[in-house]
Amino acid sequence: MTDRYASFVQSGAGRALVKRLGLPDPPRLRRHRPGDPLLPGPALLGTAAGGRLAEPVGRILRAAGVEPTTADPAAGGDVAVDADTRFGALLYDATGITDSTGLRHLYDFFHPYARSLHTSGRVVVLGTPPEQCATPREATAQRALEGLTRSIGKEFGRGVTAQLVYVTADGDAGTATSLEATLRFLLSGRSAYVSGQVIRVGTGPATAPADWDRPLDGQVVLVTGAARGIGAALARVLARDGAQVVVLDIPEAGDELAAVANEIGGTAVQLDLTAPNAATRLADHLAARHGRVDVVVHNAGITRDKTIARMNVDRWTQVIDVNLSSQERINDVLLERELIPLGGRIVSVSSIAGIAGNRGQTNYATSKAGVIGLVDSLAPALAGRGISVNAVAPGFIETRLTARIPLALREAGRRMNSMSQGGLPVDVAETIGWLAWPASGAVSGNVVRVCGQSLLGA
Repeated sequence: MTDRYASFVQSGAGRALVKRLGLPDPPRLRRHRPGDPLLPGPALLGTAAGGRLAEPVGRILRAAGVEPTTADPAAGGDVAVDADTRFGALLYDATGITDSTGLRHLYDFFHPYARSLHTSGRVVVLGTPPEQCATPREATAQRALEGLTRSIGKEFGRGVTAQLVYVTADGDAGTATSLEATLRFLLSGRSAYVSGQVIRVGTGPATAPADWDRPLDGQVVLVTGAARGIGAALARVLARDGAQVVVLDIPEAGDELAAVANEIGGTAVQLDLTAPNAATRLADHLAARHGRVDVVVHNAGITRDKTIARMNVDRWTQVIDVNLSSQERINDVLLERELIPLGGRIVSVSSIAGIAGNRGQTNYATSKAGVIGLVDSLAPALAGRGISVNAVAPGFIETRLTARIPLALREAGRRMNSMSQGGLPVDVAETIGWLAWPASGAVSGNVVRVCGQSLLGA
């Protein structure tokens, strides 16, 4: 689906009109292409006195081919670099901030360089989970970081994204590996439509790949709802990253599903997930064909929109069953039969409707909020088995479904975010891909919005 307004804005006449009238200005986003450098320019790395993450972050950047320029701690947070330098990213280790007065260091670091980022540059702030802080004052200061990063995401414009990464203070080898995976995702073009997010890196088994361009080599991945749209894009991204992909959809979508499987060199399963024995049949297939499934991506979903006053019971039941209950049934059988091994991944697709609600979608919003509940409850329960559980919550994504939305609502969905445009299916796929990496094992219990920092919801 073509966003004609965004295309017009990129023209000479469009640029002039947008500037004169103050209209939304959708930037051209930097998206991942294999072989691209991690960043379009150098990285500036700052730290508050006593910070514990600047050194490992510096090592990660250098391993990724980025030589960071470091802040001068003797200057109280100011930086001694050329004021004309254009940075690809600004990173700040805020773990050393232990009370509210220390928040001044954030101003000292970001103020001089707020306009120095490349288009589609990146801002990443690193902190300590407030619940792990030693004192209430430290917890208060660390919680304040959320307001900073979300505001920067709305202020900097030009496709710049801003994220907060809370890194556990009780880290292990998995923490270090997953921090690297998270930074490689957030700094790259893979995260083009992800902004204003709070991501938690904990502990757990995580394995760095031999080749970061193929982080899923050797992994068996199941993708439900894979015949079209986000699911098809997801299958392509996972296969590109080295996975052996099993694509699943309903028999009615068999031709499209087969085309996706043939394109990526994967295998196809035609199955209605609402059938009474669907979970068992799927488990039998995976066991016989592959012996395991390393990653399960619950993407299948439907809408049956009506206000609750006008909705019949079938519309309610169908949406809950496909979008939520089928995920529970599949998880139960795969886990009971131990087909998801140590280091496995479960990634579910939620929606910002599950966070903010949506008129005419009480059934859909209920199901997608339930997916968030599934992540919240299942992640700690499976931590002992080394299995991570996360979700993504897409906002307005350009698909055949959103193309059918009335024009006024469609334009509102596109423009009501920090990017002033809709996302693409590949944006959701790249985010799920990162959560599926073996290197992301210590990232669990997260719900990551892929919404261009939508103004709707939290």
